[in-house]
Amino acid sequence: MGRPATKPKKLRDGYYIEIKNKNQKSGGIKIHRENIKELVIAIQEYEKTKEVTVLGKLENGKMKEIDMAQLI
Repeated sequence: MGRPATKPKKLRDGYYIEIKNKNQKSGGIKIHRENIKELVIAIQEYEKTKEVTVLGKLENGKMKEIDMAQLI
């Protein structure tokens, strides 16, 4: 048995949201979606029971803000 990896995982290009249980301070899960339509569906699905934070769009290893008007 060796040491666990310390290098952070590389994220794929696409849209990301973070899901947490309500009233939870840390330890959210990042969820990846390929396009805006899939992202909106995921937000609608999870916001019923979880706290959802839109992280943005990842392109070439850099996170970019999403205009919230695109999500509507």
